[in-house]
Amino acid sequence: MKRFWKHVTVEDGGIRLDGRPIRTPGRAPLVLPTPALAEAVADEWRGVSETVDPRAMPLTGLANAAIDRVAADPASFAAGLARYGESDLLCYRAESPPDLVARQAASWDPLLDWARRRYDVHVEIATGVIHRPQPAATIARLADAVAARTPFEIAGLSPIVTTTGSLIAALALFEGAADADMVWAAAHVDEAWQAEQWGEDDLATRARAAHRADFDAGARFLTLLR
Repeated sequence: MKRFWKHVTVEDGGIRLDGRPIRTPGRAPLVLPTPALAEAVADEWRGVSETVDPRAMPLTGLANAAIDRVAADPASFAAGLARYGESDLLCYRAESPPDLVARQAASWDPLLDWARRRYDVHVEIATGVIHRPQPAATIARLADAVAARTPFEIAGLSPIVTTTGSLIAALALFEGAADADMVWAAAHVDEAWQAEQWGEDDLATRARAAHRADFDAGARFLTLLR
């Protein structure tokens, strides 16, 4: 879509182009729940030059997803994210070498300790890649934590969970127990260690940059909801 508008305004949480309301791809009004998020989404539309590039408008994309997809069936989307708790990245540790084992513990143990205190759960730790089931009560409480979120919050959590592989780290970020840089670094301990040993891989570097952009968009989206 080419840019046809001159002015972008916010009115009652909705974004307007030359006074006309924007609608989502599903034709619902694009109305945001907080003034901060509404202004940030409006800024994305103000920043359009000649044509709309969805990749340059991640907050708009997350808002569209919250309205068109998540709000239509929040329970299913929450359940999908909650399943990451069954095989959370933080629970699977290397057996060796000692340096990597120590780095994983230093980055991951504080997040797991937070989850144990916050949700009063027991978390199983495994070495290697063999799946070890988490207690049913743990999965249920983590699932309840996700299900209690609004459609907009679930939409913001989604890219954080999927790019890190950790529901616990995403919840810690959402609740302010960890910042974005801490969570991202924790999710990439293994990759960072491998890069130190063998050097960077160009394809992996580009993929990580794309994932980081999605992660940052989700983190900013959640911040703007507060």
